[in-house]
Amino acid sequence: MRAQRRRLLVLDAYASEGRTALRDAGGTPAGRLYARLLEKLSPGSEVDIAYPADSDDDVPSEADLSNYAGAVWTGSSLSILEADRPPVRRQIDLARRLFDCGVPSFGSCWAAQLAVVAAGGACEANPKGREFGISRKIALSPAGRAHPLYRDKPDRFDAFTSHADHVVTLPSRSSVLASNDFSPVQALVVERAKGSFWAVQYHPEYDLREVASLCRLRGSELVAQGVFADAREVRDTIEGFEALHRDPSRADLADELDVSPDLLDEESRTLEVRNWLSEQVG
Repeated sequence: MRAQRRRLLVLDAYASEGRTALRDAGGTPAGRLYARLLEKLSPGSEVDIAYPADSDDDVPSEADLSNYAGAVWTGSSLSILEADRPPVRRQIDLARRLFDCGVPSFGSCWAAQLAVVAAGGACEANPKGREFGISRKIALSPAGRAHPLYRDKPDRFDAFTSHADHVVTLPSRSSVLASNDFSPVQALVVERAKGSFWAVQYHPEYDLREVASLCRLRGSELVAQGVFADAREVRDTIEGFEALHRDPSRADLADELDVSPDLLDEESRTLEVRNWLSEQVG
């Protein structure tokens, strides 16, 4: 008898209009980006993509959820602060159902905020604005240094990022694993009912091409915030990121853009996803 393939569920947290805007800016749809990474890191697994922001029809049934070995949440252009809106409320409810089913979860950015709110914590808009591009000097906490999510990760590192909301109140049965000066919670683990959710505020699934696309999408906002001086600097940054993505050996560009070698190395950049698969999905 042939062994059953391991099933993984990717939950693309963007609403349909957010997915369209991302594609128009040249970005890879968030669900497809994570599915592609999981297919590479867990060859032979069956990877499904669902779109829970869109409708109840895109949310797997209770019985089907239990058939998944793990669930991975993407980032989103939605705000967790709008919990009364159906596209947000539907995802909070689904996160709780995954906790109840004991299906291990992992995710980026929106996912960290979702895990916290679903378990009873709280988030707010970051008064510093959007942390964008590269999250600098993320430092592991003592709990993070001991946690398998960060096995073989240095105690301090940079990561690709884009977020405007952040965690301010932790739920019970949670631990902060990493922080930096911009956001006190850059990674955490949340436990609830029978489940565990490992989440990072940054994006291990991104590369420079994806960050360039987000820069194109959010350029006006970033100029208004002061991240960039003007539209020309936005264009120069996009061109620099895309050029360095095409040729990671360009030490001159890496130095100019302050992109560390670890960010150019996919194995190092995606280590957290690999560790979650190893430890939680097996």
